[in-house]
Amino acid sequence: MLDVTERTIRLFLHVLASTIWVGGQITLAGLVPGLRAVSPDAPKASARRFAQLAWPAYGVLIVTGVWNILALDAPWTGPYGTTLLVKLAVVVLSGVAAWLHAESKSRLGLAVWGSVAGLTAIGALFLGVLLHG
Repeated sequence: MLDVTERTIRLFLHVLASTIWVGGQITLAGLVPGLRAVSPDAPKASARRFAQLAWPAYGVLIVTGVWNILALDAPWTGPYGTTLLVKLAVVVLSGVAAWLHAESKSRLGLAVWGSVAGLTAIGALFLGVLLHG
């Protein structure tokens, strides 16, 4: 069996949190039409429950992301540094958009900010894979 290292734990926690943050948004988006058929209040109730998992996962992503940067002594220049900075901006935008989605009162706001949150979450995931190599 391979050795379990600090690096393994760090990456595992980051990927686990990402599966909740990104995968949960995709899953919830797919469930919303069916939930509306059950009850007009079901999507909102489901979103509130999801938020209880999603926001702690987002926090773990931030903490483990900083841990990754410090542990890898990541360069802030060149192509790697540019990609890292873009990823950090996308991660922040994902959190802000998710918060704006949760605070939206209109269908348009829910649709726009939900889309931005989901797309930026997927973008951050892609950039993370790109950075990992």
